[in-house]
This record gives sequence, C-alpha cells and structure tokens, in this order.
Amino acid sequence: MSGNSLAIENNIDLGKNNLNTVTYEKQKSFLESSLGQVINGGVDLGLRALLPDIIEDQVIDIKNSILTDGFSAGIKTAINSVLDLGKSAIGIFTGKFENMSQVKNTIKKGGLIDSVSDVLNWGINKSQEKGLINEQTATIIQKGKNTILNTINNNIENNLTSQMESIEKIDRYISNWNTFYHDQDFSNMEKQYKKIEKELSNVMPLENVITKARKLENLHTLIKNKGGDFNLSKEELELANKLV
Repeated sequence: MSGNSLAIENNIDLGKNNLNTVTYEKQKSFLESSLGQVINGGVDLGLRALLPDIIEDQVIDIKNSILTDGFSAGIKTAINSVLDLGKSAIGIFTGKFENMSQVKNTIKKGGLIDSVSDVLNWGINKSQEKGLINEQTATIIQKGKNTILNTINNNIENNLTSQMESIEKIDRYISNWNTFYHDQDFSNMEKQYKKIEKELSNVMPLENVITKARKLENLHTLIKNKGGDFNLSKEELELANKLV
C-alpha cells in the first residue's frame, strides 16, 4: 500500500463505530441480549396483570424469585436451541440472517414461546421449593401462565417490528445523507449521520445494513477529517469503498 493510501486509511479512522464484518456469533449475541430483555420484561408485566391485589414491592420480590440466574441461563439456552432449530426449519444454511423476516420466522418455527413456557415452569417450581413464593401464589401464576406468555409473545412481536422500522429509518437517513452529499451540505450530512448511528444501536447486525452504513461512515469520516472538504481524489474515493 502506498504512503498516500496509508494516510487516507488513517484519516478514515477505521472501526470508529465498530461496524465490522457481520458474523453468526454477533447476531446470536444480539438476539440473546434483546430477546432476554424482552422475555424478562414480559414476565414482569404478566405478573403484574396476574397479581393486581399484591403491592408493588411484593410483586417485585416474586419476579426476582422467579428470574434467578438459573432462569436467565435457561432462557439463553432456549434461545440458542430455538435459533438452531428454526434456521434449519426455514432453510438458513449460511449461519447468518439476511433480514428481520428470517429472524421472525426462525423464532416462530423454533418454538420460542413453548421453550419459554418450560423455563417459566422451572422458575416457578424452584421458587416454591425454596420457599420464596407460597403455594397459593405459585398456583395463581401457573394457572395464569398463558397471560405471561401472551405478553412475552406480544413484546417479541413489538421488538421485531421496532427493529424493522429502525432499518427502514436507516435506509431513509442514508438516502437523505446521499442527497446532502451531492449538494455538498456537510452540516445536514452530519445530522443524518448521527441519526444513522442512533438507529444502528437498536438493530441486529445484518450484512446489507452494516455494509451500507460502513460505506457511508468511511466517506463521511474522510470528509469530516479534511475539514469538510469535498474535493476528494480518485484514490481517496476508491479506498473508502474498498474498506467497506
């Protein structure tokens, strides 16, 4: 690589936003975290619906009794098993998701709600065995378990829909950024760039999304580091594209 190319690469400041190559492990880690949070939140909301006459602090104690480290580990294992089973069922053999529709179908085909139901049974039983909740409370939760599961299912649907909306926003902001780039309006480019950064933190890493964002990031950073100078050489433009 020539000295000029090295200077350009340094100027681009690679890896600033951690937009690296998408891997199955990164996607799995994202889903473990996001789905885990959604499931825990669903248990919380479901318990509040099932136990309306119990004061807030007691509901929190009951939730904490069920949502132990063992429950979290069980949910993580369930999510991983569901992803493997679901991807096989819908024919994803590359190991990676290409879009959110695949994620949604995988979760459905893999039977996530049924798996959560099994882990929830375990959590309720363990809590009762340890004397953390009494038999009456355990019975109420078991009988109303579908309320919790429906809440979790709705939360998962809302989460996936939100991610799809974020991806649509990213596409729109990229389009806006390109318009302002054409007009050499760096101030508005910066505004769109910050919006893209914000939405990227909300979505699972998908190859097509990350690639488009990385290309824009390289070019944006190059112009910014040159003080807003749009007079880029052919070599600068080519390298910015190659570094995607």
